[in-house]
Amino acid sequence: MRVASTDGITVALHDLGGDGPALLLCHATGFCAGVWEPVMAHLPGWHGWAPDLRGHGDADAPTDHDYRWSGFAKDVLAIVDHLVRDGAATRPLVAAGHSKGGAALLLAELARPGTFAALWCYEPVVFPPGGAGTGANPLAEGALRRRATFPSAAAAYANFASKPPLDIFAAEALAAYVRSGFAVADDGSVMLKCPPAVESAVYRMGGQHDAFERLGEVRCPVTIAVGAETPFGPAAMAPSIAERLPAGVLEEHRDLGHFGPMQDPARIAGSIDAALRGAVTRHH
Repeated sequence: MRVASTDGITVALHDLGGDGPALLLCHATGFCAGVWEPVMAHLPGWHGWAPDLRGHGDADAPTDHDYRWSGFAKDVLAIVDHLVRDGAATRPLVAAGHSKGGAALLLAELARPGTFAALWCYEPVVFPPGGAGTGANPLAEGALRRRATFPSAAAAYANFASKPPLDIFAAEALAAYVRSGFAVADDGSVMLKCPPAVESAVYRMGGQHDAFERLGEVRCPVTIAVGAETPFGPAAMAPSIAERLPAGVLEEHRDLGHFGPMQDPARIAGSIDAALRGAVTRHH
């Protein structure tokens, strides 16, 4: 379904099904709602809702190429309002986010305190001023070199399964990415719904929001899940993020990487359920 956000943007909201309280799931840069389907398969007792945020999946792309991350937070708030207005959810909600998706949830809570009863964030991209999110950006440069088209979905799957970084995905997660992240042409060829130039622009803006300095304002419980230690990047910042949050908890999955939700959907589902179930019970 289509949901009007701000700045003339319309985002896409996908109903992932299930019975139970609403669970909002926010994707990382370059991905889209469908990558959460394998996680939802292991979350009985929840009703999953996942948006395609601006520039991703079936959402609009800003005509001015403005990918400041405050825009993703606005998309999240528009989705929350839509779910509450339609009776699909009651406020405050619970939500889980991966990488940029986790940062978008934190920024949304900062913009409108009380939106969420609890959050689960896997390696949210939240850097201190002058930290790893500024300066040279190899992710942004790498995104520009990403292959955007394949002769078929099967060819795309085979390509990703054969080499890093996506070769570590569980088979069902990689299939979900290819199925939801590519548009299919009449001749059967496929093209990324999040073009390389958009992905690069999103990466470039990743260090230019103020969430780190304001983490102390986030009052709801937040679980910060983290994979293997890395010298730079989101994993390195996870302990500091959890420490700065008034109700932050650090949860380690050191045998997983930054793509943990796609590496082990069943384990990640268990982590999300354990972190958020209590908040739903308390508030509803």
